[in-house]
Amino acid sequence: MQITRRHALMGASAILGAAMLGTGTGLSAETREKARALGLRITALKTFLVAPRSIFVKVYTNQGITGLGVALQTSKEVATAAAIMENERVLIGRDPTRIEALWQELYQAPRWRGGPLTAAISAIDIALWDILGQALGQPIHQLLGGAVRDSIRIYGSTMDMTPAIFAEQKAQGITATRVQAPKGSVGAMIAATRRWREMVGPDHELAVHMDGTLSTREAMQYLHRVEDLNLLWVEEPIQMDDVEDWAMLRARTTTPLATGERVLTKWGFAPYLNRHLIDFAQPDIASCGGLSEARKIAALAEVNRIQMAPHGPHESAGALVNLHFDAATPNFFAQEVRDYTSQFELDLHEGLVPQIKDGFAALPDRPGLGTVLNEKIAAQRPYIAITRSAEGRAF
Repeated sequence: MQITRRHALMGASAILGAAMLGTGTGLSAETREKARALGLRITALKTFLVAPRSIFVKVYTNQGITGLGVALQTSKEVATAAAIMENERVLIGRDPTRIEALWQELYQAPRWRGGPLTAAISAIDIALWDILGQALGQPIHQLLGGAVRDSIRIYGSTMDMTPAIFAEQKAQGITATRVQAPKGSVGAMIAATRRWREMVGPDHELAVHMDGTLSTREAMQYLHRVEDLNLLWVEEPIQMDDVEDWAMLRARTTTPLATGERVLTKWGFAPYLNRHLIDFAQPDIASCGGLSEARKIAALAEVNRIQMAPHGPHESAGALVNLHFDAATPNFFAQEVRDYTSQFELDLHEGLVPQIKDGFAALPDRPGLGTVLNEKIAAQRPYIAITRSAEGRAF
């Protein structure tokens, strides 16, 4: 019997239904073998670039199941799509349920690594988890060991904090907000942060995002002057070029530090985690190496008592990747989200979008990733490369 995407998403994969573990603690070796016994083989890959910066891949199989993956590599979307397709010749005819083995081959075999190459592996890895979940009739988080929470805490994001924005977030049940630091002098950033804290009061958790715009000297000045504000974290105060700069910051402030959306793989995160240089790790699962690698980063963070707050300015497919990860990760703290209710978004994913209410996201409950990509809708917003100015806006 051919297993179709429709059957999988409807939870009608009766072939393996009776073999699922009911404890929520993971899949037995026997069940994994039954997945392999389906004879799944990869037959093709296809990429889709959707404005403004979404990179999707579909991984096709001989049993009619198609896995959906997503990559993020801002300003290198075309290169990332090409890197994804470079892997097709390696993957054709391979068993998509052997996720770890394929990850290791795609990462270890090439001479060059990083950037679009790692983002390409991320997208493929996510798609393979989607295939496995559909084949077994289980949401991905169940395959990762089962949910350790009933819902997923989110935090708000805003370019500025005003009384109106704060009131709106409170009405949505949001209890933590990350605010973008204003451009300009360190003094202006300090004044803005103090104004925001006064506005939201002492109990609302307040974080500040810097985009790596400060020099190390400026960052130390800022962190010193906001010590008394009890910030949730300061995110990316400096660039990731020199880990010793982060060691200097860590030694000179008690304000929690967060970073990671531009750090790739467990090896990239290791010095930040093993040396306790950050308090919150923020990998982007669509660029750091996929779900397989994010799980290892989370385990390393857990060993060092560091919490996870994955990067998440994605459309619905990327957001659902995060939610599966968040559900099954013990040291998860809160998730960055955005609005998934535009008509284009709903049409692009045929209504299968994250469900957010009262400051929490619901656990995804459909098999695999739990969404689809409508190719006709995707074609309505073709990607257009944009070259930005040299005045601080990366192209």
